[in-house]
Amino acid sequence: MISIFKKMRQGIEERVAVQNTKRSGLYVAVLFPITFSFLLTFGVTRAISHFFPQFYIEWSPGLHVHHFTYGFFILAAAGYLALVHHGPRANYWIAWLFGIGLGLAMDELGMWLRLRDDDITRWSYDGLTFGILTIVLIIVMKPGIRFFKDHLWPFNKD
Repeated sequence: MISIFKKMRQGIEERVAVQNTKRSGLYVAVLFPITFSFLLTFGVTRAISHFFPQFYIEWSPGLHVHHFTYGFFILAAAGYLALVHHGPRANYWIAWLFGIGLGLAMDELGMWLRLRDDDITRWSYDGLTFGILTIVLIIVMKPGIRFFKDHLWPFNKD
């Protein structure tokens, strides 16, 4: 079973390297800002929703726009920017924006799947999401930070 995933990864790496030899490391490195910004946004959103449930922006009297709506607008903006801007620097910063939008939108995943909002549903899905993405963050942290230092850090001594 593991050999199947190894073959898949090798095939993807070969295709990426053939298409663009200069940026082949970007696709692994871009998972770091997506995962990190997702976890940060997800955690802050859960904490605010838990400790300050009445904290929201009231655009007009009686109108409560839920935070996952903002997440969808941020995802749409990130998608548009990804279509318009190219290059490793743009892709890296758009990945941060995408992770923030994803964190706001996916915060309500448990409620979407069960169509109810209770503590058991919320904490079980949130805990599973947070645990899995923490493992992914640990895996992609080294290439993500290395890519940032090598290509995006403004104070390089080149």
